[in-house]
Amino acid sequence: MSTTSENFLQELPIKALKAKKENISYFKKLKKRTPKNLDYVVQDLHDKEFERTDCMTCANCCKTTSPMFFSNDISRIAKHLRMKEQKFMETYLERDDDDCYVLKSAPCTFLDERDNTCFIYDVRPKACAEYPHTNRKKFIQLTDLTVTNTSVCPAAYNIVESLKKAIPLSNTPRKFRDKN
Repeated sequence: MSTTSENFLQELPIKALKAKKENISYFKKLKKRTPKNLDYVVQDLHDKEFERTDCMTCANCCKTTSPMFFSNDISRIAKHLRMKEQKFMETYLERDDDDCYVLKSAPCTFLDERDNTCFIYDVRPKACAEYPHTNRKKFIQLTDLTVTNTSVCPAAYNIVESLKKAIPLSNTPRKFRDKN
């Protein structure tokens, strides 16, 4: 990882915290008047961001958080590891405050920190495969999660900042903006 990327990653939680109130307000307004093309706009911003962002140089999500593991994930991964599901769950998972299965520890047990590769990449949890969830349909339903992800994922942070520029929302009522 380059020094610039490392610096950005170290600053990310602070930057995200500073922007959190603004982002919550922005998404609250966006929910009231959701543009019909929002999913297309966000998908385009997502695609552009991931043209210049390589998750393998970061892996901050794998180093700091845990995905949720659903029953299909547990079955698939346990089979891949040639383990019984119950043994997989006992070995690697615990229930969080929301009663969801998550990893017992961070960084992720399946992450090779030397090169940020994933030991179970081909069978990884759905939450990992879809992270940071900025290219999903009905994006407007994921705004709380997106705000949370901005403190972990540089790409999510950049996508939200780009979205605020692509679809600016003003505090000034429309009738006053039109007169200026």
